[in-house]
Amino acid sequence: MCGIIGYIGHQNCVPIILDGLQRLEYRGYDSAGIALIEDGKFFGLKQAGKVSELAAALKASGVSHTSCLGIGHTRWATHGEPNDINAHPHYDCREEIAVIHNGIVENFGSIKTRLTRQGHTFRSNTDTEVLAHLIEEMYAKSHDLCAAVRLALAEVEGTYGLVVISVHEPDKIIVARKGSPLLIGVGDGENFVASDASAIVDHTRQVVYLADGEVAELTASGFRTMTIDDVAVEKEVEEVTFELAQIERGGYEHFMLKEIHEQPETIRNGMRGRLQVEEAEVVLGGLRDVKEKMLNARRFIITACGTSWHAGLVGEYMLEQIAKIPVEVEYASEFRYRNPPIMPDDVVLCISQSGETADTLAAMREAKRKGATVLGIVNVVGSSIARESQGGVYIHAGPEIGVASTKAFTSQLTVLALITIMMARAKGMSKEDARVLTRELACVPDKVEHLLQNTDLVRTVAEEFKDTSNFLYLGRGANFPVALEGALKLKEISYIHAEGYPAAEMKHGPIALIDEHMPVVVVVPKDAIYEKVLSNIQEVRARKGRVIAIANEDDTEIDKLAEFVIRVPRTYSYFGPIINVIPLQLLAYSIAVARGCNVDQPRNLAKSVTVE
Repeated sequence: MCGIIGYIGHQNCVPIILDGLQRLEYRGYDSAGIALIEDGKFFGLKQAGKVSELAAALKASGVSHTSCLGIGHTRWATHGEPNDINAHPHYDCREEIAVIHNGIVENFGSIKTRLTRQGHTFRSNTDTEVLAHLIEEMYAKSHDLCAAVRLALAEVEGTYGLVVISVHEPDKIIVARKGSPLLIGVGDGENFVASDASAIVDHTRQVVYLADGEVAELTASGFRTMTIDDVAVEKEVEEVTFELAQIERGGYEHFMLKEIHEQPETIRNGMRGRLQVEEAEVVLGGLRDVKEKMLNARRFIITACGTSWHAGLVGEYMLEQIAKIPVEVEYASEFRYRNPPIMPDDVVLCISQSGETADTLAAMREAKRKGATVLGIVNVVGSSIARESQGGVYIHAGPEIGVASTKAFTSQLTVLALITIMMARAKGMSKEDARVLTRELACVPDKVEHLLQNTDLVRTVAEEFKDTSNFLYLGRGANFPVALEGALKLKEISYIHAEGYPAAEMKHGPIALIDEHMPVVVVVPKDAIYEKVLSNIQEVRARKGRVIAIANEDDTEIDKLAEFVIRVPRTYSYFGPIINVIPLQLLAYSIAVARGCNVDQPRNLAKSVTVE
């Protein structure tokens, strides 16, 4: 979950590294550090806090740096609290080898004990520091940095995106990957390494994605790749397609607000070239080779984490009700350890924005090992889940920088709707019935655009409840996951405790919490269970709860029951979550801003969860 960047070439690397770290800060912002090789020795600086504080400390040092080789890191703490000492880079005993690392060294305790007995002195409480000392040991034997890294990693259990430099070989950067994303940026007389293409897209669009178990040696003039066992690997250079403007705020106060307002276009992007409205067909090229297995599947299992898990819950309603496919939705973190029975005629759908979510990736590999057909729904091209799945669909939401996911969620729902229509047609749904769905899905982006033009009431509600300690979110059917997602967004960025519940379950416990101080957000579209939800609202009102309703524009009855009514356009019930979640995203955003919270970088969270 940390951000990594390195540079070797002909330019002063300091501004390149600092700019890259700024772009990567959404991946970790507890602390930051930089290491340069100058005049045959290291210059290093590490700082708890934001990248801006590291930049200020560099400026305050009064030293002018012109190094053409350096590495930088922004951290999300796992082992060791976020402070100057635990920040990366970490060094060996003689400060001749520097490492930055994303991931977890699971056997660091035993390695550290052994190295301590051999005379090594450790300065930090991190697992990463053992890598520097272990590479030091191996370098003393091999006198070759790349070989030393490979030999050291042969003893490591866990995950890593690793970058190593040494004053012994000041013309090289060694990188390695296992379970944590890392790519090489290919330039003209210069090369880059980063955990995310956003850090280097201003300098090159030519990238090489490292696979698990691969090591690379970078120089200014080129690179070579190999396995940890020193078997040469030929890599394909790919082109990054997103624009720099997509990872900039573009006049919005926060990335989260920008990404909320991008949703009409990102939803369209998810459908473009795939949804054939009048033909009532959906064409998903990434599923062409596995479509027959999907049609003959005994069941679908959807596995994911966090917001993606909520998308999976909505997908369960879509696939079961429209395509008549049995579906189970599993937390990936539980699924991988539960040893569930998985059969060859199961299809496992893995949903992950980054395509690198550690638990989801591990669950996918376990399902694949047991013979299931595994498919990915991801946003990031070239990610691990995209490469290792047997088929899948990119959501095409573009880079999502805000830590709290918004546009990726609605794009995931869009892709799940497309898969549902495709499966329903293949299983016998008539063209006429399917055309009703394709026409309505095609209208969703315009309805979202209309909704986003009328958000004043959301800000009023936010001001009213910004100092509240607890929220309850209620929904039924496919809007129960919307309630869960709304509560999660509020928790993530405003630090207000919030819970999402099926509306009918409220009376089985949570109703005890309701009084005149409790705001209750109810998602209540005019669908088949509308009257049931109205009854649940009456139960809240009887306990003096303050009702905030997300309701359709043509609903007049709700005005008698809710203190605040936020209007949304009406759509087909199972597509409703794509629209209904957006006021909840805006409400969480507006409350967080009103409370003075850091919306894009909420405390303790990071964007891509690449550790367990």
